Amino acid sequence: MRHVTVLGATGSVGRRTLELVAQFPDRFRVAGLAARGSNLPLLAEQIRAHRPEAVALLDRAAAEQLARELPAPRPDLLAGPEGLVALAAEVKADIVLSALVGGAGLLPTMAAIRAGRTVALANKETLVMAGALMTAAARERGVALLPVDSEHSAIFQCLAGAKPSEVRRVLLTASGGPFATWSRDALERVTVAEALRHPTWRMGAKITIDSATLMNKGLEVIEAHWLFGMPFDRVDTVVHPQSIVHSMVEFIDGSMLAQLGMPDMGIPILYALNYPDRLPCPAPALDLVRVGSLTFHAQDPERFPCLALARRAGVAG
Repeated sequence: MRHVTVLGATGSVGRRTLELVAQFPDRFRVAGLAARGSNLPLLAEQIRAHRPEAVALLDRAAAEQLARELPAPRPDLLAGPEGLVALAAEVKADIVLSALVGGAGLLPTMAAIRAGRTVALANKETLVMAGALMTAAARERGVALLPVDSEHSAIFQCLAGAKPSEVRRVLLTASGGPFATWSRDALERVTVAEALRHPTWRMGAKITIDSATLMNKGLEVIEAHWLFGMPFDRVDTVVHPQSIVHSMVEFIDGSMLAQLGMPDMGIPILYALNYPDRLPCPAPALDLVRVGSLTFHAQDPERFPCLALARRAGVAG
């Protein structure tokens, strides 16, 4: 039995994680849940379904409301940034899945690492903000950082058994987002609703907007640099509209390994939760005949400058 704490339980990755945990009751048990506090009805439902030992909310007022509304017996309730840190560090879990969006995930993720917990990382902002600190702490504590982003999970799998000296570069794929074929003039009239319609992935609002501008891919370049110790000039990107090839690794002999699968976050989530063993994921099977063709092309830095800006920021430190 593997005990799991989920940071960001009510977000898209957190919800998918708990769905998967529920499908493998003999393999996983929820130890703790954390959320910002913006969706208390869903969190209350998750608490009833999974019966965690403790729950933490970033919003103190939301924590007080939850305490009033939850019937007994209820889990230990923690509040504020220090509550999230305590949950990540003190609740006994085999793995902490970090899926809080933005800077809110940094301190509890660091606390989980320092407590010796394996971390499944879905919050790329933590590595962007503090990659040097996080990776150093993970090395010091002997903690595994398991990527949940589909691209980094793909690279992680392709690098299995490879010697660092044999790797020429890693290649992150990008769908191109909803505006991949739009002209620069058309991009000036984009609406929020249009930016939130990602062609292949169903994600939270922030990452969907970041994907539309390719800022998300820029953050993923920085994430890959820290996760895999790869110099920035050996982390490349390519637009792949079908989102079937999740990323690739090129080796010094000219060969390339790629990880393919349907665009379903359940696959990398379950791989991280049960690493190093695989479980049957309830995701659609990939039918390459039905897909028909896989295409790749370079991104346009004139229309999508965020990727280059993020890379420059990463190089500058």
